[in-house]
Amino acid sequence: MTFTDAASSTPVAQLEEQIRPLPKVSLHDHLDGSLRATTLIELAGTIGHALPAEDPEELQRVFRRNAASGDLVQYLQAFEHTTAVMQTAENLRRIAREYVEDLAADGVLYAEVRWAPEQHLTGGLSLDDAVEAVQAGLNEGAESVAEADGVIVIGQILSAMRQHDRAPEIAELALRHRDAGVVGFDIAGPEQGFPPVNFAPAFTILAEAMFPTTVHAGEAAGIDSIRDALVSGRAQRLGHGVRIAEDITVTTGDDSRSKTGEGEEQLVEVELGHIARWVRDRQIHLEISPTSNLQTGAIATFAEGTPTPTLVDHPFDMLYQLGFNVGVNTDNRLVSGVTLSGELAALADAFDYSLAELADFQVNALESSFLGYEERETLTAVLLEAWQ
Repeated sequence: MTFTDAASSTPVAQLEEQIRPLPKVSLHDHLDGSLRATTLIELAGTIGHALPAEDPEELQRVFRRNAASGDLVQYLQAFEHTTAVMQTAENLRRIAREYVEDLAADGVLYAEVRWAPEQHLTGGLSLDDAVEAVQAGLNEGAESVAEADGVIVIGQILSAMRQHDRAPEIAELALRHRDAGVVGFDIAGPEQGFPPVNFAPAFTILAEAMFPTTVHAGEAAGIDSIRDALVSGRAQRLGHGVRIAEDITVTTGDDSRSKTGEGEEQLVEVELGHIARWVRDRQIHLEISPTSNLQTGAIATFAEGTPTPTLVDHPFDMLYQLGFNVGVNTDNRLVSGVTLSGELAALADAFDYSLAELADFQVNALESSFLGYEERETLTAVLLEAWQ
């Protein structure tokens, strides 16, 4: 690829700058993992909360270093700091407003932001108070973007924490706010030991109310977690879902029937297991976060023997080539030190994707979003016109 008219020095950085103004779709991004470093430092100071660094750039380096350590415990340390400053309506409102402004600056046209209201009650807020505060901030952010002649549409996904016992309560909370900004439900937190079947009553409440769900699965746990997300969770999308590739068998060998002057052609055979075929054939969307998947070890089984896995080891391209419905996400922008434009540029560099293919990922995500049909059609037209 050849990239031009950009000030940055590397091809990936140059492509990131070219992609940034193009409209994009973000379906898997955690509010508590995407604060501005400057805001985190300021708010932590007001409550006397100690951070690992007081300089914004150094704080971001600490978080990125922990995220890249390969240790999930270290990766999650950042959230102890971010959630500490997200316990008042004022702070939630501010963080949500800045979240929207930052997404818009990265060219995001449509986003669904997920967060767990139950983690933001130590300051005296009720669950409903917390949801309303975040929605007020999202609305303010969208208005700020509109005043600058921009456009962004954003909805909330409410997550219930798997290690707690509040899923039915959070499901009811989502339903109470379904006409006031909440568009979906999720379960987050540790996959191991807390399978979706544990939360079947909550998923039943939502299914009976015709309310959509996405389920974290196939990240820390394997293929059985994906099956359970589909069966018990009635998932319309899979949060990460990257380990669906464990249900795909790829064999290679020499095809003696296809010889050329340069040698034998390689025969590649691909066999999809029942779960992978179900996900692929029914186009269940995979909310893939490439850098985060590297950092948390979600793709470790696909990079065996590689001392330091890179994006080239990620099964993203295999899934895309096989026809799976894949999208690109950031997961936690502050913690992982990424942007959506940067993730797309890195994938393009790793797999030699064209802009048309990067546009495919945006359409996949938008068509799999929890927006209504008419809204999806309108935003898809805007997106395609810009990318073309």
